[in-house]
This record gives sequence, structure tokens and C-alpha cells, in this order.
Amino acid sequence: MDTDEQSVVLPSSTTSGLSLSLHPLPILNISEHLTRLKLQTRSNSPFVLGALLGTQNGREVEIVNTFELATEEGHDDLVDHDFLVSRRDQYKQVFPSLEFIGWYTVAPVPTSRHIASQFTGYCSTPLLLVLQPSTIAPSSSDITGQTLPFKAYEPTIEIRDKKTRSVFIEAPYKVETGEAERIAVDWTAKGGGGSTSLESHLQAQRAAVKMLHERILVLVQYVTNVITGQVPTDHTTLRSLSALIASLPASENKGFREEFNTEYEDVQLTAFLSSLTKSTNILNDLVDKHLVLTVGSREDRAIPGPRRRGMGRQGTMPGDWGMHS
Repeated sequence: MDTDEQSVVLPSSTTSGLSLSLHPLPILNISEHLTRLKLQTRSNSPFVLGALLGTQNGREVEIVNTFELATEEGHDDLVDHDFLVSRRDQYKQVFPSLEFIGWYTVAPVPTSRHIASQFTGYCSTPLLLVLQPSTIAPSSSDITGQTLPFKAYEPTIEIRDKKTRSVFIEAPYKVETGEAERIAVDWTAKGGGGSTSLESHLQAQRAAVKMLHERILVLVQYVTNVITGQVPTDHTTLRSLSALIASLPASENKGFREEFNTEYEDVQLTAFLSSLTKSTNILNDLVDKHLVLTVGSREDRAIPGPRRRGMGRQGTMPGDWGMHS
């Protein structure tokens, strides 16, 4: 019985007929979940628990997304089902095609603790995805996903000595990416696009502007010191500065001034339209409130009351009824 408790995974000779695809987003989410809990709890092996979302068509399963699960206070093994249902329904509203298909955790190997009977109410055969951070990935050119420190398990029932028990079968998986995921992963792997030509160009421009700014500060400091008498007056240097300033009429160029005025007018027009839209919305709300009050008061006056029952013909007062009868 001790052997059964220690080994809940069937030997590798038993194969799973499941066709499993793992997307990059769950890999990133689970890794981030583990890293964050390590920093928060200051523990090298925190308890990690989350749900797997994906699609299932027969024996073909795709793990597309994940979300973290909450546990009962003081009981890490008991899932907060209200939280699970709430988060599942929220994801369902945004991603209608995704279903709850299993759960994930972090452990060296699955044990009897990972026999998750509390998830069978949401999925008949909840998959288990285990992150094994201590596993050393073999050096191989195979990119089917088995080099990642993840292992997927499918629950099943084993009959031994006329007794049944819940066990796991390791299910091979492959990493599958869509076009958008491929672009995002490639961009992340490059450090957020750090090697792009645009960033190199902007870095060069920044360095040039910084150097120009430093040199201008040196000139300003020199002129300030000359004015305050801290340094002797050098007329040659001052004439060079004057010639340099005189050679900068580019800001007064007609073409530059026209382009500057156009840009300035566009910005002012955008700000004016924004202010006008805001004022229109305020006026619209005021008109709506006025209409509500006006219509309400008219309906109150139109409702016949006890004092109006004695009124005669249109345009006559109750006291004039006898004069026309």
C-alpha cells in the first residue's frame, strides 16, 4: 500500500492516446506565478495552484490560458470553489470557447496529494500540468515541447488485486503557437525589441542631443562667469559666441515658421475640439435633466384630481356653468 501511495503515475510503458497542445501563454503564466510566490513567501517551494483553460474536441486538447486559484484559509488543499466559479464565468464572458479542462501545480513528481477529486465537478477528467523547476532539460534539438520542465498527466483508474485507485498517465504534448503568440514571444525573447534599428537610431539621437546640451551648458556657464567677473573677459571667445548665435536663423526660416504654425494650429484645434466635446456632453446632460423635470411636471398637471372634476366646458370656469346652461 505504501508503494501505491508513493507512485500514482503509471510506468512509461502505458501510453496516453491524448493529443495535447500547450500554448506559450500558460507557460509564461505558471512560471510568473511561481516566481512571484517565491518572492512573496521567501520560500523556494511555495504551494502553487491554478486552473487550466482550453478547448477539447474528442481526444484533442489545447491548453490556451490559465488563472490562479484561491484556497480556503488555513487549508491549502481545499479549493475556494466560489472563487473558481466566479473567475471561470468571467473568462467565459470574454473567451466563450474556453472551458475548464484541468489544473496546474509545482512539484517534483505527482503524489496522492495531487489526486484532485474536487475538480471532477467541473470536468470529468481534469488534466494535471506540473511544473518541475528542478528538472534539467536534456540537450536536444527536438522542439516538440518535451525539453521544457513541464509534464502533463491524464487521470485514469487502475485495477489491481480487484481494487481500484486513481492514477495518472503521462501525456506527451507539443507547444503550439498562433501568429499573434509567435510575434509576442519573439518580441519578448529579444528583450522587448531592444535590437531594432529604430531603437538604435533613437539611442544615437539621444546621445547627440545630450552632448549638445552639455556643451551649451558650458557656454552658458562661461558667459555667466564673465558677467559676474569670476573669469576675465576674452573678446575673441565672445565674438565667436556672437557669430555662433547669429548663424542660427533657422528657427526664423519662412518654411519652418509655416510648418510650426501649422503644427501649433493643429494642436490648438484638437484641444478646442476636446473642450467643445466636453462642453457638449455637459449641455446634453443638462438638457436631459431639464426634459425629465419638465415632462414629469406636465404629467402631474395632466392627471385629473378632485379639484378638476367640477370644471365645465373648455375655456369656462366652474362658476360660469350656470350662465351657459
